[in-house]
Amino acid sequence: MFERLKKALKSASSLLERRIVYRELSEEEIDSVFDEILPDLIESEIGFDAVERLKELVKRNLVGKNIKRFGKPKSLVLSALESAILEILGKEPPDLVKLVKEKCAPRKPYIIVFLGVNGVGKTTTIAKLAYLFKKEGMTPLLAAADTFRAGAQEQLSEHAEKLKVPIIRGSYGSDPASIAFEAVEHARAKNYCVVLIDTAGRMHSDYDLMGELKKIIRVVKPNLKVLVVDALTGNDAVLQAEEFDRNVGVDAVIITKTDSDVKGGVIVSVASAIRKPIVYLGTGQKYDDLVKFSPREFVKRILEV
Repeated sequence: MFERLKKALKSASSLLERRIVYRELSEEEIDSVFDEILPDLIESEIGFDAVERLKELVKRNLVGKNIKRFGKPKSLVLSALESAILEILGKEPPDLVKLVKEKCAPRKPYIIVFLGVNGVGKTTTIAKLAYLFKKEGMTPLLAAADTFRAGAQEQLSEHAEKLKVPIIRGSYGSDPASIAFEAVEHARAKNYCVVLIDTAGRMHSDYDLMGELKKIIRVVKPNLKVLVVDALTGNDAVLQAEEFDRNVGVDAVIITKTDSDVKGGVIVSVASAIRKPIVYLGTGQKYDDLVKFSPREFVKRILEV
């Protein structure tokens, strides 16, 4: 995974190392390096705005630094890149399982609404989280509030049956907010710890459907709004993140299909664009193909330190 991002950052590291051996690094020197590697960074799907932010953070860590004889330029440069990327990715994300366990109380389920466009793997991701919560001893309730896409109710119901977890669903064309509300009330009555609400996949530019989503959020007042994006959609994932955050607010992000992602830049770009934590990475189609995201582990992988 993430081979192109590794390659781009390796080029940046090598160029900076060569320059820092011979002279004190200036802002112009670092600009020159980033100009040279910009095509590689863009190819790895780090958006231009994220590249600019990365460059400024590297400048803060390296401008005015030089290496005396027998110094270790590689260590200094890798440390600067590591620090910059970690700042973009933010602090360690919350542990959703621990969070739900702490917040769960009688008649007060933890409510999570899932956002995202069609095709990103939102419904499968909800099933994976239901599997995870159940494995940890909690009963998740699924809410099939996608009454727009043909087959959506059946798809989530199939997951519920396989996982042996309860589900609230409605008829196509019915009010999704009423289904979400019914699910929350049912969870309160049964003392279920967590409600996972599936919503219709909508284009981030579809304002009518965004209005429908705002209604769901207004009615159920979720504890968490999780955006699901596809690692393979490149810069469109960033546009989706920005529009969903602007319209309804995003609390956390799950990035799917990272097992097929040879680029890796979407993770950095989305984190830079909306500055919200990435909580999980989807790594396959099985229920346990969901990995808790660790910024430090990710940086370690892409910098190969």
